[in-house]
Amino acid sequence: MKATGQNLTQSYAILEFYKNLKPALTLPAGVAIMNPFSDAVALQLAETFYNKFYKDHHPRKFIFGINPGRFGAGVTGVPFTDPIRLKEICGIESDLPKKAELSSLFVYDVIAAYGGPEAFYYDFYITALSPLGFTKDGVNLNYYDDKELLKDSEPFILKCIREQLDTIATTRDVCYCLGEGTNYKIFQKLNAKHQFFKEIIPLPHPRWVMQYRRKKIDEFVKVYVEKLRISL
Repeated sequence: MKATGQNLTQSYAILEFYKNLKPALTLPAGVAIMNPFSDAVALQLAETFYNKFYKDHHPRKFIFGINPGRFGAGVTGVPFTDPIRLKEICGIESDLPKKAELSSLFVYDVIAAYGGPEAFYYDFYITALSPLGFTKDGVNLNYYDDKELLKDSEPFILKCIREQLDTIATTRDVCYCLGEGTNYKIFQKLNAKHQFFKEIIPLPHPRWVMQYRRKKIDEFVKVYVEKLRISL
């Protein structure tokens, strides 16, 4: 009998999903998969994080990023959470080098404005269209930056969305997409065909904000919080 979101805690369902990621991808030359959950330290930190904030049956709204980066989820196993935020905001110790990651800085400004990690993670679950990351010649690569990778990734992306919706309790009326450009367009196209959610609300990507609109961080934090509260 297949387990469902009704009889699993959210933390169990999330961790089982991540532990069992087995992509069958034909990778272009120079491209490698980055799986944080194949690393014992990242997996242990992810287990501690999800068991701290998600050990219940409360449904969350999904927030979809692009794919993990090397210095956030790539080392901590937690989306948009670098080792500094993991310790100072989430209260989870690690021996990882305390190196900041730009997107994590912005996301945790949003989390603080929302009411802190307990309040935020009680309402939302951050994942990604591709829960595994990619690198090309050692540099972060978005799943859509290479045409071959984009084409080969689609079945994997669809499988991941379905598996999470099957086991992680949520409502399908609305979800959020980090990125108002390519990531949103691809997600919209997939959703139109497969009807995962009634509505996808796009948000400016945290890295874009930090790189190009850093002087207006407070304004973008406000935009995030207002849009996140729309669905509650």
